[in-house]
Amino acid sequence: MRVIGIIAEYNPFHNGHEYLIKKAKELVADPRALVMVVMSGPFTQRGEVSLLPKHVRAKQALSCGADIVLELPFTFACAPSERFAFGAVELLYRTGIVTDIAFGIDSGSYELLENLSTIDFDSNPDYVSALKDNLEAGMSFPAARAKAIAATYPCNNPDELLDTLHSSNSILALDYLRAIRKLRKNFNVHAIQRVGSNYNDATISSEYPSATAIREICSANRGSITTLANSLNGKMPLPSLGAMLEGLSYKKYELPDNDEFMRDVLNRIPSNSDELTDIAYMSDNLNSYIVNTLSKVRGSSAKYSEVIKALNTKHFTMPRIMRAISSMLVNQKASFVEEAKHVPYVRVLGFSKDGRYGLKVMSKCCKFPILHNCSDYREIESTLDDVTKGVFELDMKANNYQAALLKMPHNVDWDTPPVIVK
Repeated sequence: MRVIGIIAEYNPFHNGHEYLIKKAKELVADPRALVMVVMSGPFTQRGEVSLLPKHVRAKQALSCGADIVLELPFTFACAPSERFAFGAVELLYRTGIVTDIAFGIDSGSYELLENLSTIDFDSNPDYVSALKDNLEAGMSFPAARAKAIAATYPCNNPDELLDTLHSSNSILALDYLRAIRKLRKNFNVHAIQRVGSNYNDATISSEYPSATAIREICSANRGSITTLANSLNGKMPLPSLGAMLEGLSYKKYELPDNDEFMRDVLNRIPSNSDELTDIAYMSDNLNSYIVNTLSKVRGSSAKYSEVIKALNTKHFTMPRIMRAISSMLVNQKASFVEEAKHVPYVRVLGFSKDGRYGLKVMSKCCKFPILHNCSDYREIESTLDDVTKGVFELDMKANNYQAALLKMPHNVDWDTPPVIVK
């Protein structure tokens, strides 16, 4: 049995995501191949609250070609690319049934990425110094990392190198390859050329719009389902759009209000930065920077865009800042990130008819707990170590935070079974 692993956020599921699933199936060339997705939950890798509940996004994926959707725990999902990638690849590996991994790359050479994955740049002082200088100069992390690698990696074509590493998707691809190598797993790897708009393109410019552009439309039209439906018609796969609109129509949830989110952040920020010292990703005096900056923009009328603009600095990337803030919201300690080095369980969010068979096989191959419902955790809680319990508790805090923002019941995750799509 061939099982294709895909790592995603589906925030939300769009045409490009459907394309990658279809292309991966074509490359595997096995009509019986299953697609297993590892998906982030209520928070994204960049530290933002997800647009839709995770079970809705799972339904979107299952309605558009996926067979099994698993959740990547918060402590790995809302993390720097290296931790995000390792956690997701390890989760696929530990299911015991994944044979292939497929991911998108923006441009450049896959062979070059594969070569780069064999090099331990972090042990090279010249690379570390160059990366620090580039970040302090105000570059985004992908750009800073690409330039630092180009400065320390012997390459006959530096322009190709920079082109290959120009985006966050390529950086993630490199980290996926490094994680595969670290786990010593011989997956069949399929690097698929990304189609459509740039990841950060905020406008609709092709039949494959970015998730950023779709979220902009959702934010601008969150008060009108009809306008939202008309604006997104043809911009997302119909089953994906239908799954989103169904939940909104029946008032199962609302789209997040970014201004409300930021006002809540401002209310939770302490006046003393020392209270944030032990929170994850608050090192390098980021805690002081956040407290000092946000103290100047407090107020009931604060807008998300205004606060983001105030926080923007060349010293810290915005994803780093948002991951630190998100960690504060769920009280994730820096020490816990150091302790929780491995994904300790499989959380099943949904499956198709064919996926059910895959889960049956996985139950015999997987060597660690499989949770279909939160109640499954209670049955094994007494047998678990403190780190595993901590991972689950963070997941629950993150789920409840998103639920409050999306106007869903507290502890809704405890009452939500896996999505089944026939």
